[in-house]
Amino acid sequence: MNFEIPNKMKALVLYAKDDVRMAEKPVPKPGPGEVLIKVEACGICGTDVKIITKGMPKMPPYGDFTFGHEWAGTVVALGETVDEFHVGDRVAIEAHKGCGRCDNCLAGNYTACLNYGRLDKGHRTSGMTVDGGFAEYAVQHINSIYKIPDNISFVEATYVTTAGCALYAIDKVGGYISGDTVLIIGPGPIGLSVVQGAKALGADKIILVGTRADRLAKGMELGATHTINIREEANPVAKVMEITDGKGAEKVFECAGNTESFELAIKSTKKGGDVCLVSFYKEPVTANLDYVVLNQITLFSVRGEGNSNCKRALSLMSQGRIDAKPIMTHTFPLEEFHTGLDYFVNRKDGAMKVVIIP
Repeated sequence: MNFEIPNKMKALVLYAKDDVRMAEKPVPKPGPGEVLIKVEACGICGTDVKIITKGMPKMPPYGDFTFGHEWAGTVVALGETVDEFHVGDRVAIEAHKGCGRCDNCLAGNYTACLNYGRLDKGHRTSGMTVDGGFAEYAVQHINSIYKIPDNISFVEATYVTTAGCALYAIDKVGGYISGDTVLIIGPGPIGLSVVQGAKALGADKIILVGTRADRLAKGMELGATHTINIREEANPVAKVMEITDGKGAEKVFECAGNTESFELAIKSTKKGGDVCLVSFYKEPVTANLDYVVLNQITLFSVRGEGNSNCKRALSLMSQGRIDAKPIMTHTFPLEEFHTGLDYFVNRKDGAMKVVIIP
């Protein structure tokens, strides 16, 4: 199978903060261990909004940088030494490719690579430290791509990074949650992905906490057994305790990212239980950590979709245990990126995951 590859392509370029424009760029060429991929779909993530509005450490310079880290497409050319993939393969990417040589990478903890941003050491993070997927073509290392099962579309495949982050959080607290009560704070795409992952892995009670009735209702559709709307519930901690017979939840996933949600997380955790911080926090958090110590609560955190959890996400999606369709609410062509971004940021028409089609 051969593809006709042009010399130039359309791509979104970040020229300055809040200045994203369509531009023409050279089609990149794959190096050793890399493949060139014709991008078929790229999802908008909250991190993209942060990159657009504030920038990000180690990102390429303004005026040349193409962001986007939740993408999927078709392999159209192979770099040197590549025989693990073939031209024509449908693939999804995970954003992080560690350097492969530091202590953390050798231990499999590549989303915490000690050489983050060091291109000379082999580190890459698609759409963050190197060009990403809001373009017609992109290059990706074979260590961070996966073949897409036949029953998953390209649009659905962009969800593997989101689902992979959720599974990595569950993985971090031990992974074995059968029979446990799981509490998820924040019914955004990540929180709803944790709901699906917890259901797939056999959690008993799944409690979802949030402020938006429509998203809490979607959480019930996806596997939550209980929901708590904190705009309607005066004492959400007491409600968690009522649901858990006064014990609290064994596993708590904080996906909202503020002082109130952090406090709710630790106060809702069973003695000896685990809290995993999955969200970025916009401001410093003040909380009563004596409560954590006195109750032997263990705090975990995750960045990204590490420990091959995108591969696990694809498998669970193919099995029908995780469903991307209810999360992927809108699609727009590359030329209408700003409209898609507006829908995503302002949650227009119930938007959750918005996908751009180059």
